Amino acid sequence: MDLLPIKRALLSVTDKSGLVEFATFLHENGVELVSTGGTARMLTEAGLKVTPVSKVTGFPEILGGRVKTLHPHIHAGILADKDNPEHLSTLKELGIAAFDLIVVNLYNFAEAARKGLDLRAAIEEIDIGGPCMLRATAKNFHSMLVLPDPADYAEVSAELKANEMRVGLEFRRRMAAKTFERTSNYDRMITDYLSSKTA
Repeated sequence: MDLLPIKRALLSVTDKSGLVEFATFLHENGVELVSTGGTARMLTEAGLKVTPVSKVTGFPEILGGRVKTLHPHIHAGILADKDNPEHLSTLKELGIAAFDLIVVNLYNFAEAARKGLDLRAAIEEIDIGGPCMLRATAKNFHSMLVLPDPADYAEVSAELKANEMRVGLEFRRRMAAKTFERTSNYDRMITDYLSSKTA
């Protein structure tokens, strides 16, 4: 798919810079907003209509937030190839709505490491669901747009305005490459941290 219409987005971010403005732009252009935890609270307080992830999954956030987006209703909605009739048929059969845009940035593990937290406290700052969503969306860039960095909100807004709320394949490929670089660096940082510690 060359030009991807953006109709449904999932937003779950630690760095909330520019988030309300970007989400407002999406909302004003008819994009359904799905969100988690603190991100959902911030958007709701800004007056935006937001669907909680728990309503999509039919399951509450559990284990202190460790498990919230790790669910087929999220990941099938991300990983479905929109050019594959079999994938679309499966979504329809199971009542799963596809996503078009994932806006995710990761827990700030570097800050946790700098604080000198003990090992058990530090590992709570290791993001699991975020990298899973980022990597799944980046893999499926032919059918999805992934945004791992608030610095890209302005450019994607311009792209969407220029193309009647659609985004081109080349832009999506570029964001996918940036995303894999981000998750790779994140994993390297955690690897280095754990390798320097003793249990």
